[in-house]
Amino acid sequence: MTNFNKEFLLDLLKTPSPSSMEMEIQKKWIHYVKEFADEIITDNAGNAIGVLNPDADFKVLLAGHSDEIALVVNRIDESGFLHFDKMGGINPKAAVGMRVTVLGYKGNTTGVIGVNAQHHGGLKNDFDLSDLFIDCGYQSKEEAEMYVQIGDLCVYKTEPEVLMDRYISGRGLDNRTGSFIVAEVLKRLSEKGVNVGVYAASTVNEETNMGGAYFAAAGINPTMAIACDVTFATDYPGVNKNKHGDVRLEKGPVLAKGAPINIKMNKLLEDTAKNLNMEVQYELTPRMTGTDADKMRLTGKGVPVSLVSLPLRYMHSPVETASLKDMEEEIELLVTMISDLSGNESLNPLED
Repeated sequence: MTNFNKEFLLDLLKTPSPSSMEMEIQKKWIHYVKEFADEIITDNAGNAIGVLNPDADFKVLLAGHSDEIALVVNRIDESGFLHFDKMGGINPKAAVGMRVTVLGYKGNTTGVIGVNAQHHGGLKNDFDLSDLFIDCGYQSKEEAEMYVQIGDLCVYKTEPEVLMDRYISGRGLDNRTGSFIVAEVLKRLSEKGVNVGVYAASTVNEETNMGGAYFAAAGINPTMAIACDVTFATDYPGVNKNKHGDVRLEKGPVLAKGAPINIKMNKLLEDTAKNLNMEVQYELTPRMTGTDADKMRLTGKGVPVSLVSLPLRYMHSPVETASLKDMEEEIELLVTMISDLSGNESLNPLED
């Protein structure tokens, strides 16, 4: 049973938010968070940040990115077909035969990613994005240019679905779920009360350059920062657990272990989970995390970071799937850990 606002989550997941074009989803996020935040901050990157207890010296930054992977139009041919490149980690095989929404400069249009019929030879085994195209029904380049221009973005045209009242599936759970989670953490902390400053950031551009995380941390100068992202679940057919580890839906949030991660922050999270009788899972990030944590860590004089992730099936596909139970437990873990902070904690691993 989840206690969070599922309708807000679904609204975020229905809102196109390709990397570099997150404005609409950020406005919805601000509208929701302003009801309980002490302050709302925005910046020139496009981040939206809700704040509690802004005068506190000890600052906790939570970052969940709002952007999703997308396609970007790079050529319009003479027949009006749109050719595209990737904005983030697009899997060409997952794109075949999909419907898309083209976020054109004159408004949105629907298109389909055409595929050569098997009767005509089908796709070659080693095809890539340059072999695919979008058919919007235009009959010429001139007609297409009335609606679309080079650089316009496209997202898969799918709706989020709840599976067995247990899982949620759709495009862009990576990482609109993280943007949602940090908002819900802030909401509950506003009701519970905190001794520290809390900065919940819905960041931008993580899928392409992580610039939003840098802007957020550089502007806030936090005492500690936690990236709330997703990680690879390995609990479905065809995944080599010996190679990729054993991460499962409904087995709790995933903590990272590796050189970028502050040991004392992880200990706070682990102790909190133990007190809550909550299972946690682990992933290894030996050199880098591949998330907003990497950019936040290297701002200012350096920021201690940790990473709390939601197990996710089918990463970077139109049907990414996560557990509502895991989301609720991640929210509960973060709320409890942050509300227990006194503001006098040392994060220096050489200090007792």
